[in-house]
Amino acid sequence: MAEMAHVTLEQWRTLAAVVEAGSYAQAATRLHKSQSALTYAVQKLESQLGVKAFTIEGRKAVLTPTGQLLYRRANALLEEAAGAERAAKAISAGWEAEIRIAAEILFPPWLLLSCLDRFGAESPHTRIEVIESVLGGTAEALVQGQAELAIAPRVPAGFFGDPLMRIRGIPVAHPDHPLHRMGRELTPRDLRAHRHLVVRETGTRRDTRALSMEVEQRWTVSNMSTSILAARLGYGFAWFPEDLIRQELEAGTLKPLPMTEGVERFGELYLILRDREAAGPGTLRLASIIRERVAAECTQHANAPQSHELRADAASV
Repeated sequence: MAEMAHVTLEQWRTLAAVVEAGSYAQAATRLHKSQSALTYAVQKLESQLGVKAFTIEGRKAVLTPTGQLLYRRANALLEEAAGAERAAKAISAGWEAEIRIAAEILFPPWLLLSCLDRFGAESPHTRIEVIESVLGGTAEALVQGQAELAIAPRVPAGFFGDPLMRIRGIPVAHPDHPLHRMGRELTPRDLRAHRHLVVRETGTRRDTRALSMEVEQRWTVSNMSTSILAARLGYGFAWFPEDLIRQELEAGTLKPLPMTEGVERFGELYLILRDREAAGPGTLRLASIIRERVAAECTQHANAPQSHELRADAASV
């Protein structure tokens, strides 16, 4: 156990690099170091711990069962070290120069912009990058370290989030759409024969189960405005947040579908910090502003007793 204290973070980083690259040669290229230096670092780690982390098969370095355990521990140590560095930088630099927030398109854009404007008044020199995402893409932005803060429809494993609000969506189509011309209440079976408009999930691993229903025809687009335009032009039906299509409803270019069931859909949104301990004062303040603004809006509109609910801009899912 005494020797474990002598294993350096750089040795753990080298071990992880060799595993992820698949060979000492490729890891050396990635780390801009000589292959002999990497080999020595790993061999020294093995000697200090009294284990064998790799076996060489051809040109590849293959993990032993013990090596697999060491690799998992190495990743945990490296993540802890990275978190400590982020926390130290945040403390020493004061408010962050830039904050990245991944916002699910279910979250009302007008409300997000209002929060950013209020934050900008307090920290005008902090740049904000907004990642507009759908479903798994929001969680992915957190997991991959692309965002310090996220508003997501679910909390990914290993993270903690606070319930922020509920979103209400309704099914609509153009008034002249064949579904409206049926002149009666509609069943899910009626919808299956018509084109459904959805917004594509932005994550690299798309969950096809997220599609709202099975239909014969479906158009999947990348942008909410495109989906609304398609519905407004009569190309299909979709579930949209009521406030997002308020103008279309008032103008009569979209009309709620008279469903016998499934008239409205609700989705929960959560506010998630990637690393609360490492979060800078700006990130914490922005999170606080979002909570305050959402709570203020939901005080006027909410009906749900345990979570905020707001009829607000959202994605069609």
